[in-house]
Amino acid sequence: MKLQVTHRTRYTYASPVRESFNEVRLQPVSNEHQRCDSFLLKVLPAARLAHYSDFHANIIHFFELPSPHATLLVESLAKVTTKPVTNKPASAPVPLAGIAQAVRGERCFDFLQESTHVEKGPEAWRLALDVTAGYDDVWGASRAIMAHIHSQFTYTPNVTSVHTHMRDVLADRRGVCQDFAHVMLGMCRALHIPALYVSGYLYNGPRDHLLGSQASHAWCEVFIPGLGWCGLDPTNNQPTDERYIKLAVGRDYADVPPVRGHYKGTTDRRMDVEVLVTEIE
Repeated sequence: MKLQVTHRTRYTYASPVRESFNEVRLQPVSNEHQRCDSFLLKVLPAARLAHYSDFHANIIHFFELPSPHATLLVESLAKVTTKPVTNKPASAPVPLAGIAQAVRGERCFDFLQESTHVEKGPEAWRLALDVTAGYDDVWGASRAIMAHIHSQFTYTPNVTSVHTHMRDVLADRRGVCQDFAHVMLGMCRALHIPALYVSGYLYNGPRDHLLGSQASHAWCEVFIPGLGWCGLDPTNNQPTDERYIKLAVGRDYADVPPVRGHYKGTTDRRMDVEVLVTEIE
């Protein structure tokens, strides 16, 4: 599937700001499931762009704007070719009881720990045990957690923020894709299942009715020994497929915001975000 993504973020400040330093995670990765065919990043006011790869191999562009400016536009245009997911975890069950030992030699340590927005508290552990009762394999247990979040939590925009902790989402049972991903991370990690946070996009085709496709999307990947990282989307209760475009991975949202920075000046500002994902014929 060939997809095109336009992502536009515009900041409008009540009065001019200065000394703005920013980093951007908007370039899709290229891996066995997708290929970034082209990527264009535009910043206004114009700035010199540089880039590097972080600890998780995410591509990060950064720039600075020392002079006063009243608006900031960050716009990306990417063309990506995605492939069907061929690894089938259900065909090679991995016992849940032995997962802690099985991943000891893998690069999973960071994705078994608590993080900025995720904890492995008693509530998450108890809920995970209840939800996965009767499942003795890692993939089955992970899918049970995904299905529970989808059925018991209500997709409700504007009731949470990028700073909301999973414990608050557990209490309110409401949120958006970022929140549902954080809850799933906490429940999986409580059972010693390595789980990472994925930021990206979701193509909502003409016959699809998928949530979270109107903006940046978020989902999880769990580690299955022998197969690697496998994607699950608790917002839509489905494994990831060729409709998903991966931007970056981390322990939770705090590791992968699309645009992050700081500046000197007013705190009175407005942020407008537009995302459009289309299929290229």
